Amino acid sequence: MLVLVAPGQGAQTPGFLTPWLDLPGAADRLAAWSDAIGLDLAHYGTQADADAIRDTAVAQPLLVAAGLLAAEALGDALAANKPGAVAGHSVGEITAAAYAGVLTDDDALRLVRKRGLAMADAAAITETGMAALLGGDPEVTVPHLEKLGLTPANVNGAGQIVAAGTAEQLAALEADKPEGVRRVVQLKVAGAFHTHHMAPAVATLEEAAKALDVADPKLTYVSNRDGKAVASGSDVVSRLVGQVANPVRWDLCMETFKELGVTGLIELCPGGTLTGIAKRALPGVKTVALKTPDDLDAASALIADTASAADAAGA
Repeated sequence: MLVLVAPGQGAQTPGFLTPWLDLPGAADRLAAWSDAIGLDLAHYGTQADADAIRDTAVAQPLLVAAGLLAAEALGDALAANKPGAVAGHSVGEITAAAYAGVLTDDDALRLVRKRGLAMADAAAITETGMAALLGGDPEVTVPHLEKLGLTPANVNGAGQIVAAGTAEQLAALEADKPEGVRRVVQLKVAGAFHTHHMAPAVATLEEAAKALDVADPKLTYVSNRDGKAVASGSDVVSRLVGQVANPVRWDLCMETFKELGVTGLIELCPGGTLTGIAKRALPGVKTVALKTPDDLDAASALIADTASAADAAGA
């Protein structure tokens, strides 16, 4: 079975959209989305520097737009062989919801624009951030984080946990790492996402969600909240709203992938983070990260191979 996944904030790099805009229709699609949300996505995806695209209000719509462009570029291959499941990490959940048919692409971009602005406003209240912990045992790490007042905001599996909290709490973590943790790496995000610090953004998103035209997912949609497959479109959107202030359980999403029988995983643009985790947590699963259009052939081949293997198993 094939799983299609979309990365979250921090995956963006300066100029990463440049080669994608050479694909037929991509520049026009991006221009239309830019007009719809009042943000020049082409500029931020091709010309802006790292600081500019670190801005939460910019990074989030940029990532969703990139993921949707990459999925569209795989259109023929995916139309012939639909993935067995879709999921996204943090803001990537909106990309996944659009691909699964829960939201239209335009509504997904409008929602993520409001999400980014609301989370940026929440982040401005207190100086906060996030840091990835390399190494360590979650059973030791999580209590240590809680002792420091930090939240395990992303539990990613393969031993990777991302802590979130105030600047002072993160500084304390640098000075007092949990046993077994080799390094603490500050992430290129502008706030303590998926913690109580984001609670003010939830009300804004609840209001925005009322204007959405929501459908039930056409594919198995796996949620960050608990790794469960969600069959109701209204439940998907409710989870999207609440998730901004609650931890991402990507480890549980991967457990569900295993239960579903995943054999192949493709990460939409800008790919790399989730495939890296999958290589450690899902041994034997073939992966492709869509970083540039040069990766489309490998992704198409994996789609075809996964479909052939499924046909052979069912024969």
